[in-house]
Amino acid sequence: MTMPAAPSLSEILHAESDDALAERFDTVQSNEDGAIESENEDNATPDGFCVECKDQQANVYCEQCQEDFCEVCGAMIHRTGRRKLHVLKQLDTDPAAQSDDHDATVKEDPNSEEMVTAELTDDSTEMKKQQGEEDGDSPMSESFNAQGEKATTNGASFSEWIKERAKYIPLRLTLRERKYLRLLEAALNVSEYTDKIDILMYSNKSKRMVAQIKELCAILSGLVLSTDYKAGQALFEDRKFEQNGEFYEKIFEIGRRHKIMNPEKMRNEYGKLIYMLQDAQSHEIKSMLGFSAVAPIKTVYSVLESLGVVYMLDDEMVAVATKEVVSQGKTRSQMQLEIKQKERAVEYLCKAYATPECPAEVIRQCLYSIGDNHAYLRFNRDPCDRMLTYLTTMFTAKRAESDSLSLSILYGRNGARLSHSHEIQFYYVLQTLTLWREILHEMFMLWHLADSDLLSPRNSYRLKDTGQGLNRVQACPRVSKTVHGVLHRTQKSVTRWVGSSMIHLGDRNVPNALMFIDKYNQIASILNPVARALEYLESLEQQKQGGGGGKNRSSQSEKTVSYIESIYGSLEGAKKHILADFFRSAFDGSGADNFFDAGSCIDGRLTSAWNWCSSIEKKPFFNIFLLSGFVGFNGGPEGFN
Repeated sequence: MTMPAAPSLSEILHAESDDALAERFDTVQSNEDGAIESENEDNATPDGFCVECKDQQANVYCEQCQEDFCEVCGAMIHRTGRRKLHVLKQLDTDPAAQSDDHDATVKEDPNSEEMVTAELTDDSTEMKKQQGEEDGDSPMSESFNAQGEKATTNGASFSEWIKERAKYIPLRLTLRERKYLRLLEAALNVSEYTDKIDILMYSNKSKRMVAQIKELCAILSGLVLSTDYKAGQALFEDRKFEQNGEFYEKIFEIGRRHKIMNPEKMRNEYGKLIYMLQDAQSHEIKSMLGFSAVAPIKTVYSVLESLGVVYMLDDEMVAVATKEVVSQGKTRSQMQLEIKQKERAVEYLCKAYATPECPAEVIRQCLYSIGDNHAYLRFNRDPCDRMLTYLTTMFTAKRAESDSLSLSILYGRNGARLSHSHEIQFYYVLQTLTLWREILHEMFMLWHLADSDLLSPRNSYRLKDTGQGLNRVQACPRVSKTVHGVLHRTQKSVTRWVGSSMIHLGDRNVPNALMFIDKYNQIASILNPVARALEYLESLEQQKQGGGGGKNRSSQSEKTVSYIESIYGSLEGAKKHILADFFRSAFDGSGADNFFDAGSCIDGRLTSAWNWCSSIEKKPFFNIFLLSGFVGFNGGPEGFN
């Protein structure tokens, strides 16, 4: 159909009838509306969802914009300018208040993203508590150090905090479970599951999946039989494949639980495991296998609750029994005293709360698991706190100490894709480190939600070329909802927000929840070597002032100090130059080519930091890193990338 031409300027000037001219405009407008009608239908916002992000449930209404927003988008859009004066009202987000039309749509398509989101609303109250949507601050957002001492002044006590957090703390493996773990790692190491499944072939994919899963289970069975003949014979003699489903569930759950507490382990094997379980959760594969390969992850809370002793977490001695004994800045006598106090507290709790159903060994295992949680936070979350301390104590937002210590960056210079003044870059780094800290603080909860998103039978994936090979692109409704809540809390806590607030999940940048978890587990690998180099300089400063160490060590330290001072003027100057380069180049927006895909977006900030890591050997202060014991950002001999 030929679209009628719009009236020209001469026709407008010489028009005899305004009505005729208006009719021409109406004709053009009606055709334009018809041409874009289908496009508007495709981009329509589902009822009850945010008009901005379209994937989060709306919970605020703007009277001036006359639109519904989720809390994060509403705060971002109305944070500056005239929109800051708009009036936002809370909406009733009760699942029972959802429209009948939306419910009907959910029932029609069980694989739709709306179905997954509707699945989440059943436990919306619990999710709101996790994200601080009811009180403003959630118990999970409270901070406690390794000694169980509260780092914030407001909010929950330690017992309330640890009871909530225990729901996501994996239970430490027993000796028998560790034997099964080694068998699982060996079987996954020789498996070629993803190589044979995640490829473009026209043969029956379901049959290939079942064949590969059965092959992996057969390898596991053979390894169990060869390791313990009697146990293997009892399991597999005169039994069909599907009758051992409970045994396979147990072994796969052990691997998933171990990975959460030890993210640096099973780097290659875990991807095969989680993708295999993802396929095994589909109804077709499950019916062909004859059993479900997925069991809930054992946590401290679930174990104590099943045995009826969850009230033990209310005891104030749990803080003493689970605290991490750190030697830094303590004498030998202080260390021995803390160790004895911890041992006595563990024995007291085991005797006080042991029951016939819950033996003392199980309570001890739960307490040690909570202690593992503190160790995890110290290694992963605390580096962010140290870098924030360095930023706020050695730099000021208003002006730079000198040109060489300025944090300002310019687009196109040294690979930067952002242009920030010293002040803007200061706040940009501050908010990024704060966000990283909050995400790492909630990592156990995020990992459980990622596990639920990945292994949900109603949340299908698409095999898609994302520019980095074929990847499984899958929606992440649970992880997305929680991360948006963490982002919103962070935005409220910092003075100002710089850059994009886009969170990539389920797209070409971050295809699925597994990629998201793996991405943010690298933060400690980036920050810990930097923190160790700075701590090394601080130890040299202490030796210089106090003369600690023997003669040979003191002489060697003096030479090292002289070398560093000849380049940077002082040890303090060396620390500032390292930090200035890190705060400039690791947060320069070099994550990608444009503002929306990366650069200043939430995920692009982390990619920019990895770019800085890849060029560490070219930095003038690289020798200081080597002197501090640096071997690589991967923590091994793989190199410096």
